[in-house]
Amino acid sequence: MKSFKNNEKLGAALSFIGILLGFLALYLIAVTYIPIVEGKILEGRPDEAITVRIVHALMGWIGMAGSAIWAVVLFGFLNKKEWAWSLGVVAGTLQLLAGFFPMIPPASIGMATPTLWVFLIAFVLWFGMLFIGGVNNKIIALAFVSGLAYVMIFIDGVGAISRYQTVQEDTLIGMYAMGLVVTWWAAAAWAVFIYFLVRGKTWTVEVGIFAASLSIIAGLPVGLTDVVRLSRFSMFLPGPLLSAILLVIILLPNTQKLINDWIEAEA
Repeated sequence: MKSFKNNEKLGAALSFIGILLGFLALYLIAVTYIPIVEGKILEGRPDEAITVRIVHALMGWIGMAGSAIWAVVLFGFLNKKEWAWSLGVVAGTLQLLAGFFPMIPPASIGMATPTLWVFLIAFVLWFGMLFIGGVNNKIIALAFVSGLAYVMIFIDGVGAISRYQTVQEDTLIGMYAMGLVVTWWAAAAWAVFIYFLVRGKTWTVEVGIFAASLSIIAGLPVGLTDVVRLSRFSMFLPGPLLSAILLVIILLPNTQKLINDWIEAEA
């Protein structure tokens, strides 16, 4: 991938695609928005229909915001700015989420998932920025796994919206109300960690510890409560469990040496 490093022309081309990708996300989410809501109602899940109304709109906002960031990235590449690729990672991280989550509700009721294309294109753009930035392969691998935690813990917050509407116990209503916001904070923290990591910023390890800890604190109580309530594995658990694994990985001396060596290389 060395041929991609510092390739401003490739970066500019990918940035232009990223700008268009936000419009694609907007269109695909808009045309599937009400059909998915109606499908959830017909399935007997009005709580999930309300969740779709909230979260799919949010995904559209995020996808379009990603386009605006790509416009800045395009300017950066055209003017040979050193920061362009790393800001492209930010835009790609946003659009990955905008493409991924809107696939889940329609898939659960047998509908098409056209935002798969947004996700796949954003996936290519995200990796493209990392290759242009010449990021260490091990750092890329850690960023990728952290990206999985970012998506999973965000989905925990989405699930909390549905649970908030359906549970009857006062304590659980309060738990899901708090879990919703804190899990989304945790997702944002993972996004910041990914940026700090690939950019070689100081405080990378500390931000990673915060992101993992917040994901565990927000997601684990909700997931374990679901296990007790429903007597089965809860889909709230993968996010905090992966975050716990990442916390251990980040705290390993070899990982900290890898990150610190990368920070020194980028200084």
